[in-house]
Amino acid sequence: MSARTEHTTFDGLAGDIDCAIDWPEGPPTGWALVLHPHPLHGGARDNKVVTTIARCCVQHGLAALRPNFRGVGASNGEFDNAKGETADMQALVEQFALRHPDVAAGPWVLGGFSFGTAVAAQLYSGLQGHRPRAVILAGTAAQRFTFRDIALPDDTLLIHGETDEVVPLDEAMGFARQHQLPMVVIPDASHFFHGKLLVLRRLVQQRLSVP
Repeated sequence: MSARTEHTTFDGLAGDIDCAIDWPEGPPTGWALVLHPHPLHGGARDNKVVTTIARCCVQHGLAALRPNFRGVGASNGEFDNAKGETADMQALVEQFALRHPDVAAGPWVLGGFSFGTAVAAQLYSGLQGHRPRAVILAGTAAQRFTFRDIALPDDTLLIHGETDEVVPLDEAMGFARQHQLPMVVIPDASHFFHGKLLVLRRLVQQRLSVP
């Protein structure tokens, strides 16, 4: 997936945040934060949708940071319906910039899948300063875990499966309509994009290729 995967921890509000960083072969030109699905339903940083998005980022020269949310892997704490997880990710962004200032000074990408889209959307809405160059949300479930107003950039990439059995297409369209964002629907794709990961990868690659 990458030239090297580093396992490390950062400090969250509930303790350690267990992370993997996938480094590209050459010097990274920036970085990506990719967030996983629901912790209470088997979601973790090694989810195949998460790793697909991360792999695309690495191929574009970015270092891809894949954290485990509270209570997953070696991360401390308990599930907090996106509120605590969002606060943890804010702390993670700040600490990553201190630990890797040269990498963090470059453009970065914020991605999420399923529950991870709720954290990503609310993280973006509360960010100060250096904002992501691209926001990529797959299987959007942001409306289910909202605790603050969400404001996303006009070029946010929303990707959804036509036959999503976890977040119905109508629900995702409601979120897109509310925020006036276009959404790419993959025909016959389920929530986990079974058999459609190549299509998902192509869409992410196209978005990352936009300056």
